[in-house]
This record gives sequence, C-alpha cells and structure tokens, in this order.
Amino acid sequence: MKDYIESNREMWDILAKAHTGSEFYDVKGFLDGKQTLDPIEVQELPDLTDKRLIHLMCHFGIDTLSLAMMGADVTGVDFSPEAIRAAKELSKTAGINARFVCTNVYDVPEVIKEQFDVVFTSGGVLVWLPNLERWAKVINSLLRPGGFFYIREFHPFAYVFDDEAQTELRVRFPYFMDEDPLMFEGDGSYAVDGSETGKTRSYEWNHSISKIINALTGEGFRIDYFNEFAETSYKALPFMVQRDDGRWVLPTKQECVPLMFSLRATKPT
Repeated sequence: MKDYIESNREMWDILAKAHTGSEFYDVKGFLDGKQTLDPIEVQELPDLTDKRLIHLMCHFGIDTLSLAMMGADVTGVDFSPEAIRAAKELSKTAGINARFVCTNVYDVPEVIKEQFDVVFTSGGVLVWLPNLERWAKVINSLLRPGGFFYIREFHPFAYVFDDEAQTELRVRFPYFMDEDPLMFEGDGSYAVDGSETGKTRSYEWNHSISKIINALTGEGFRIDYFNEFAETSYKALPFMVQRDDGRWVLPTKQECVPLMFSLRATKPT
C-alpha cells in the first residue's frame, strides 16, 4: 500500500508543477479576483465568515484561497510537497492569509491537533484513498461537535465507463472494488497534455455511494443532504459536449447518468 501511495505522490508532484501554469486552473484570473470554486459549492456552502475550515487534499491551494476569500480561516492539507510549496507561494502572491501543511490525509490528526467548524474536500479526491473508514475517522477527529463536512465530488458510477470510447457509454471498470487498486499509466491530466508531464503511473480506488455514506454514518455523522448532478466540470469522456455555461454533459440522454454529487454531513453535538 505504501508503494501505491508513493507512486501517486510522485505523480501529483509532477501535476502540481504543470497545473499552476495551466489554462484549466487560470491562476492569473484568480489573482485578478476570479472565484475558482465550483458553482455547486458556491451555491450550497453557507456563510463561512470567521469559520475555521480545513481543506483536505487541497492540491496547490487555489480553491483553499477562494474559500478564504469567502471569509473562512483556512488550513490546506496535501501529501505533495510540490503542491504545498506552490500553495504557499500562491498565498503570498495573492496576499491571502492561509496555512498549508504537507501530510498524508490519514496522518492529519497526528500533525494538526485542532478542531474545525468545517472540513471541506472536492473534485476528484476519493479515488486516491484506499480506505474510507479511516478517512471518515480523520474527518470526525478534525470536526468540533456541531461542525460539518462538505464534499462535491465526481460520481463513482461515472467512473465505470471507458474513458477511451469515442462515441458511446461502454462499461469498462468496476463500480464495486476490493482493496486492490486499478493501475493507470499514461501522460497528461485533465488539465494539461503529456508534453507537460511525461509518463506517469497512478493507483486508484473507486468507492460506491453506499461505502461513502456508510463510512460517514459509521462515525455518527448525520447526513444533511445528498445531491446528484447530470453534469461535470471537465471533459471526463471523449464524446461529451460543453454547454454555454462551461459544464460538460452527455450529448444525448443527459438525464440517464449521474456525473457528480454533493454531500453535507454534520457531527452531532
């Protein structure tokens, strides 16, 4: 398992360097005042003024800093040293106060001995976690009683489809997985092409909706809401089409497949 995590960390070090200059993340637009959070997050998150918020698996911190722009006192966490270095640099350049800590998500309670009003995470994070029960325990340890966890994430059902199929949905990957990950080799990412990254190898775990919810309720969380969406924020499949609002959807039968979900869960007092 350590080898899997280390290989992923090496890949995310490479991606952090490439992503900071990408059009997808638009750092220049952010420095000019652009909000980078997903529209779903902006709509669903409550007033964060003076809330203590920790952003798990924050990449190079651009969304963390957007949360700070909404009034939160933010801490960003990521296991990639290169991502955390870039996050600190971006925080300084933007003039936005934030704390960034480099650690594996499972080790956060050993490194940060505090509790927060909000635990936030989003956008393609769960596939990098081999064990959701341990993840939920981390969230529980970080939240104060009455605090809440929020996630906006890509739907695990959408991950079963062949991302190389050019014209139609074709099942290729499992929805239900055991502890053995899927291995992927390739170049580029959702944000940059292969010329920016070279060849990389990653290991991923798809987690069903039931596993996600049961991990949280197993720690005593109350599920406040669970929403599903037939749109996504990037071109996940080659034949997707982009709407005028920038969202990506299936070209036909758009109501048939969930592509993203959001969930909020509160820790009881």
